Amino acid sequence: MIPNYSKQDDWEKYNALGVTQYGQMTAGSYMYIGPQGIVHGTNITILNAGRKISKLGEGLAGKVFVTSGLGGMSGAQPKAGNIAGCITVVAEVNEKAARKRHEQGWVDELITDADELANRVIRAKKQKEVVSIAYLGNVVDVWEKFDQKNIFVDLGSDQTSLHNPWAGGYYPAGLSYEESNQMMAINPDEFKQYVQRSLRRQTDAINKHAAKGTYFFDYGNAFLLEASRAGAEVMADDKINFRYPSYVQDIMGPMCFDFGFGPFRWVCTSGKETDLDFTDQLAGHVLEELARNAQPEIQSQLQDNINWIKSAKANKLIVGSQARILYANAEGRIKIALAFNQAIKDKKIGPVVLGRDHHDVSGTDSPYRETSNIYDGSRFTADMAIHNVIGDSFRGATWVSIHNGGGVGWGEVINGGFGLLLDGSADAERKLKSMLYFDVNNGVARRAWARNEGALSAIQQELSEAVQITIPFLADDTLLDELI
Repeated sequence: MIPNYSKQDDWEKYNALGVTQYGQMTAGSYMYIGPQGIVHGTNITILNAGRKISKLGEGLAGKVFVTSGLGGMSGAQPKAGNIAGCITVVAEVNEKAARKRHEQGWVDELITDADELANRVIRAKKQKEVVSIAYLGNVVDVWEKFDQKNIFVDLGSDQTSLHNPWAGGYYPAGLSYEESNQMMAINPDEFKQYVQRSLRRQTDAINKHAAKGTYFFDYGNAFLLEASRAGAEVMADDKINFRYPSYVQDIMGPMCFDFGFGPFRWVCTSGKETDLDFTDQLAGHVLEELARNAQPEIQSQLQDNINWIKSAKANKLIVGSQARILYANAEGRIKIALAFNQAIKDKKIGPVVLGRDHHDVSGTDSPYRETSNIYDGSRFTADMAIHNVIGDSFRGATWVSIHNGGGVGWGEVINGGFGLLLDGSADAERKLKSMLYFDVNNGVARRAWARNEGALSAIQQELSEAVQITIPFLADDTLLDELI
């Protein structure tokens, strides 16, 4: 879309006219693999958030994670919490969605009374249980009840679809699910007022928990953005930044993306479960080999993904395509892909399509999510996603995509993606080496130029006679202070 026609109202208009549609993220490049991607990403996020709040190296046992949403994407949260090993409390106003997740085994328990929920969480904390609990009600009530009961919340977030706040993305406190649906259709202006009042109330409750030590982060769903627009107390003292970080800004950016780690995906085109099992084994062996000589800064990321791939089948996350996801850097992705291509050549498996989530090191320019930890002023530009799409196509991608929107809404992000077919040929090997290297390191280089410490370290490992990357000269802050 032309920039001046990329507002939310524009999407409603042009979608109704049938001249465009919402590209989302992975769906735009045929890389949507069902809930597995968000389960893995949420699991990695919770594990790394746990490391941030760990005082003595302890894990997440007995710690509480409060969030909301049990829909198509957010429904991954309780399962991811169980895999990470914490107590997960997820509020959901849609009874059908909550009961469906419970029946699927994605959430362990379903509770409808706030006092009962509080008592259950107190017991779980004492016994250090690993349990996921769905609360059939509004998350605002959970935050307020836990404050009243003085239940300490270790981690907090939100996964309501606030990129679409007025049409079912967020259900306000004070209205039932049915009342909200009726009001948004009959009286949308009044519904908007309810949403904004609810966001202010939710923020007030979260602020009380944060004052007690809760680590709250925005999950890239535009919660802080819409809360600020509603007049909620979410701004930092400088009145420019938010008081709470984006999960990319504080967790995934500095701990994963800056080091080149992001969501690498593959699909076994044969549709055979045995092919996927074999690729899981190959990927696991590659990661274990890399971990033997890896730098200390990336050991935890490698180990998280070794654990993930070993238990991936047992987690039963396949929906439709025989597909898998894990986090890897450029070296890991290339070596895994080489192993796949050799196995295809040896006729041990059928052809494989490589791809990734756009929520990655370099696929997406999104100032409040993927590029939120870039502080040189360039996070509002979209050059990285464009570079990736064009650069990937030059280097052998089978297909590429570029689109507006996805995750945080129209006008807020530009996404780029790719698909690369491996057929066992020498040409496929040539393409994967060139394309995967560029696809990841274009983003690491961008982050290094922004002076991100992890990226500066990671990009040094990628330098060679064949590659030229501009490294920034770091100014001495004391010299600048003296000049000013």
